[in-house]
Amino acid sequence: MRIIYYLTFLLFLTAGVIIYSGCSASSNSVRYNEKPDKKEGKSSKVRFTSEDDNKKNNAGKTDNLDGEDLPVEKSIDISPLINKNDSFKDSEFSTVKEKMLMEIIKYLNTPYKFGGNSKDGIDCSAFTQKVYSDCVSISLLRTAQDQYNEGSPVQDIDELKFGDLVFFDTRRNVKPGHVGIYLGDNLFAHASSKQGVTVSSLTNTYYSQRFMGGRRIEELYGSNSLSK
Repeated sequence: MRIIYYLTFLLFLTAGVIIYSGCSASSNSVRYNEKPDKKEGKSSKVRFTSEDDNKKNNAGKTDNLDGEDLPVEKSIDISPLINKNDSFKDSEFSTVKEKMLMEIIKYLNTPYKFGGNSKDGIDCSAFTQKVYSDCVSISLLRTAQDQYNEGSPVQDIDELKFGDLVFFDTRRNVKPGHVGIYLGDNLFAHASSKQGVTVSSLTNTYYSQRFMGGRRIEELYGSNSLSK
């Protein structure tokens, strides 16, 4: 009788161990939206990337903010433009034009610096802003996008005049992405993100394909500035 009793007890004890083990395995199994941590034998929740996560992951990362794909090219000497047209000698046009050209020459090779506005480093819209302000006391807005809304539009390259602002589509998410100052003979001065302040040609395929138009600041052609 005792043997039967002990056998029954052992049978129940074994069943209890099996049942307990089964419950423990179930509690440690991978649950919904969880996956096992291979290193620690633990589980961690599966997270799906959201738009906010992308913003956090990309925090501190920015695109090249000005002319991200501007080509590297040899700078063009603009000093011959100063005395090119003798008909403007001793005229107010010549005085202001030469003053602007000389100011641009002073800035040539100034390094590019996003947000910079001095000869220690400058970006494209600060360059146009400084030249206009220092030479003819005309205040332009700070960014290329804002300057694109100033003055009157000039649609075609052939219609550009000296001093007109010229704009280019050089950035994926911001239009326009770049601005310079037209000098005549299809040349314009600008602060390139790769070369600093330089002079380029609108006949360059890169610029001709991305030209968005010009803006004429009428104040520049007033009685105290340039005239036709």
